[in-house]
Amino acid sequence: MVRSERTTRRFYGSPVALYDAVADLAVEIDSYELERREHVISPEFTRVTTVVHLHGAGEEGVGEDVTYTPTNHPPPDDLPLAGSFTLDSYSQLLDALTMFTEPPEMEAWHDYRRWAFESAALDLGLRQAARSLVDAVDREPRPVTFVTSRRLADPPSADEIRRWLGAYPNLRFKLDPTSDWTDELVADLAATGAIDSVDLKGQYEGTSVDQPPDPALYRRVLDAFSDAWVEDPRVTEETRPILEPHAARITWDAPIHSVADIESRPWPPRTINIKPSRFGAVRRLFDAYDYCAEHEISPYGGGQWELGPGRGQIQYLASLFHPDTPNDVAPGGYNAREPQPGLPESPLAPDLAATGFRWAG
Repeated sequence: MVRSERTTRRFYGSPVALYDAVADLAVEIDSYELERREHVISPEFTRVTTVVHLHGAGEEGVGEDVTYTPTNHPPPDDLPLAGSFTLDSYSQLLDALTMFTEPPEMEAWHDYRRWAFESAALDLGLRQAARSLVDAVDREPRPVTFVTSRRLADPPSADEIRRWLGAYPNLRFKLDPTSDWTDELVADLAATGAIDSVDLKGQYEGTSVDQPPDPALYRRVLDAFSDAWVEDPRVTEETRPILEPHAARITWDAPIHSVADIESRPWPPRTINIKPSRFGAVRRLFDAYDYCAEHEISPYGGGQWELGPGRGQIQYLASLFHPDTPNDVAPGGYNAREPQPGLPESPLAPDLAATGFRWAG
């Protein structure tokens, strides 16, 4: 097989790149199937994803396409994927394929779909080899610390957070501040002592969660949550002076699709949100893990409202590479507006399948 050139990066003191542990993994693909998943989140938002099932040599590999626009689902059902590959040569094949029948609403969707097909191939190749990702990368899984991410209801109130804390006193939160947050609300939320991070949503454009850069909001939030991570601010002439004194706790999510994106941040990050779907290719994701290890950056994981195996896969990666950080990978039950009894609590015990790249549960 023809192999692309790869930049070797040191991984936790080793001269071998993490990606080299899986690049030559044999993958035999006979066919694939697409399974639509759908869940009504609110009257305005129905979450649609597509589970990719790759079949070959009597095994199945799964991945999840977390593209947000329902009309962009499903992926094409006639991609020329059948054949014998290494994981790396399969990834090169995907480079040459058009994976949308019509241009996606957002450019990032290309990576989201790519991740579904790459993660499914990684799962399939490992299962065909009767190995697990734990074995392939020689990492010990550990319980996963997680937070639950939420945007407060309209009108926003700290009561929602207090109800969750009443049910789960040790729960930690990642919140999305908006311009209608008052000084009183911010003080109420800060008084809970349960806020680990705030997502300013300043790096989004053309989405339902856009939050314009608001200097007053930034100042209010940064002062009140003095120990929290501050994710995705918009750096402007007005906001830079407010953000600069807090540069050590500023982190990034939406712009991060590659190592180059980490390197281009306005301040060297101490932590970064690594969402596998944003990277698209296993190689780019694993290069990012290597880069973070080299530069003493402590990554944390993030989710995309997965409805299928994709959620377990990001929890799997968190258990191997960043189990002790504020991972936004809470089990799906935490997406509910009101607390439900019996949800798994943080830290989440690893529940890994004996082979492949998937959560067993």
